Amino acid sequence: MEKTPTLERMRQVLEQMRRARVAVFGDFCLDAYWLLDPDSSETSVETGLPVRRVHTQRYSPGGAGNVTVNLAALGVARVTAIGVAGRDAFGDQMVRLLSAAGVETTDLYRGQDDWQTCVYAKPCRGEAEESRIDFGGGNVPDGVTIQRLCASLEAAAATHDVLIVNQQLPRGLVVAPLIAAINRLTQAHPKLIVIVDARDVAASFERVSLKLNAAEAARVAADGTRDASDVPALAGALQARMGRPVFVTRGERGLIVADGRRIEQIPGVQVAPPIDPVGAGDALLAVLAAALAVDTAPDAPLTAGYVANLAASVTLRKVGTTGSASPAEILAAAEQADYVYLPELASDLRQAAYLPDTEIEAIRALPDNLEIRHAIFDHDGTLSTLREGWEKIMEPIMLKAILGPRYQNANETRFARVTQACREFIDRTTGIQTLVQMQGLVALVRQFGCVPASEILDEHGYKKIYNDALLEMVSRRVQKLERGELCPEDFQLKNAHALLRALHARGVTLYLASGTDVQDVIAEARAMGYADVFGDRIFGAVGDVNVEAKKLVLARIMQENGLSDANLVTFGDGPVEIRETRRRGGVTVGVASDEVRRFGLNPAKRKRLIRAGADLIVPDFSQLTALLQTLRLPEAAKPAKPGRKAHA
Repeated sequence: MEKTPTLERMRQVLEQMRRARVAVFGDFCLDAYWLLDPDSSETSVETGLPVRRVHTQRYSPGGAGNVTVNLAALGVARVTAIGVAGRDAFGDQMVRLLSAAGVETTDLYRGQDDWQTCVYAKPCRGEAEESRIDFGGGNVPDGVTIQRLCASLEAAAATHDVLIVNQQLPRGLVVAPLIAAINRLTQAHPKLIVIVDARDVAASFERVSLKLNAAEAARVAADGTRDASDVPALAGALQARMGRPVFVTRGERGLIVADGRRIEQIPGVQVAPPIDPVGAGDALLAVLAAALAVDTAPDAPLTAGYVANLAASVTLRKVGTTGSASPAEILAAAEQADYVYLPELASDLRQAAYLPDTEIEAIRALPDNLEIRHAIFDHDGTLSTLREGWEKIMEPIMLKAILGPRYQNANETRFARVTQACREFIDRTTGIQTLVQMQGLVALVRQFGCVPASEILDEHGYKKIYNDALLEMVSRRVQKLERGELCPEDFQLKNAHALLRALHARGVTLYLASGTDVQDVIAEARAMGYADVFGDRIFGAVGDVNVEAKKLVLARIMQENGLSDANLVTFGDGPVEIRETRRRGGVTVGVASDEVRRFGLNPAKRKRLIRAGADLIVPDFSQLTALLQTLRLPEAAKPAKPGRKAHA
């Protein structure tokens, strides 16, 4: 995998985008969000049918229109819309929105009498979107319209750096005569960059860059000679055919870039729910175009792919709208991007490769100059199982918080949808501060709309409810330890204490970092009998979402000790500590623990940890000697027995 472009390199490209001139041709649409009154029970006197009363309506450009808005949000110097809008009220609204965003609309032709503006009308009742109502699906451009568009395309080719072709409709503007016109432009204007995002007709273009998803790539490249599931090979074949860079999107698995020099897999970006995928592809397309318009470096397509991938992750976070991404938002995402690594390996245990005679799965080669001097440990699920079962406590609390007064009588569909949302949220946020998780819960409560706004608690209120329930369970377990009914080993991962003692004996400085409140981490480490090896290096949450314990510890020890990637190892069963260590160049041991048995592999954890960037995966610490040897930690010196001399 190529090295991720530096933050400075991305900042440079984003600043250069201000010089870009981009024209967008295709299906200009309008997204209409009609928010229905949930309490309306009126019946029409004339028809006897129930009336659906709209209490709020919201409009935003869709399709090619959203691409232009995304370009404008990037600060692109010139954005030109080339397409058709109807003479109806929706067309008026579209032109107003585009003009307000700074898009040139002179070439948005409105002269065809029978043309209906393409509208995706989305009635929404609460959090649920009802059956969509579409306008403009039967439009057919007439001869005059095609002539006008050909003239606009020719003019744009002479005055713009990039032409984007964006097809949304099977029966829209991207028809044979206009495809032929664009193919002539690529021949007559070899310096013009043409990027095509077409759902059905991409194969009809020549000498263009393609932006398409994996299914579209398989369809366009299909010739019976290659495996349709081998997306990198498909991207390479399409690039060879077009002679231009090809970009294949794979959702959360990221983006493949084939530019003739390389076929690179850019990792996806993990985004915690709630998310909304609407418009993410448009943001990605806009960044690709704007970056390629101004960047002539050999790695330009790869850099454009990374920046575009980050832009898509920004829009995913904007729920209920076709959002855009500004340069500042993209840079902020780049600084904290949680990349998803090796998703195919993570999802398929059959691909696991183990070190000889061990259960240690080797994901990446460790540094040649590995010399571990510092080790960071996550606590819950990595060393301790005192909090095993926290998910079973958090899920019902989230369900009750989201459904509120509807908890008891919610129908099966709604209850299942909320349950699924809660489980996905818990899975994606394992290991982060509880307070941050509760911020996400607040967002989910607002999104589902079952609780009156005045009754929604803040993150501190929900955290107290959860913590009270969790600490009740933990306290019962600690009391059993104190009474001698159970011993610390009953709540430790296999050989956890032995590993800590072995590292301590070898002079490795140990740190304990948790998303749990710091006073609780200290108390539980003492109850488990290993607080002494950490000394004053136990860190946890302090009630401030801007202070993340694991990030703080990593930043501190890297700064104070001048560590390199060969000096630091982190052990953890959650994505946060793995990602943060990888971001800083340290070695990562993912602990895919079964917290019930306290030994053996948890496949769900393995998947999360590989995706987060783990270098090694262990189910527990039972193979302690092999693990220490893998980390190149020699045996600690043993004291001589009484009456005998130690050999030199």
